Amino acid sequence: MGIPGWFVWIVLPSFFWQVLGLFPVIDRLREADSALRAKARLELLEVVGSLLLLGGMLLSLVVAEPWFWLALAGFPLMAAVYAVQGVHWLRARRRPTA
Repeated sequence: MGIPGWFVWIVLPSFFWQVLGLFPVIDRLREADSALRAKARLELLEVVGSLLLLGGMLLSLVVAEPWFWLALAGFPLMAAVYAVQGVHWLRARRRPTA
């Protein structure tokens, strides 16, 4: 059973939306505050992971099946970034505010 052609039209705009989201993240990397730069690095890794995931899916659908390894490389990268962001979020919740 083949994958319908309309699935490509779902993945393609998602891929380009992530590419557009890359530019504000790059601008935040140039900030003077080191905390903002560290957060922007995590966001950059998240965007790169999602680009790998969506690009691998898109290439495997349009070009050939062997390109699916890009999607498999993007998934653990995104999972690691989400784990680190979750740890940061939990640490921020535990800190008492004065």
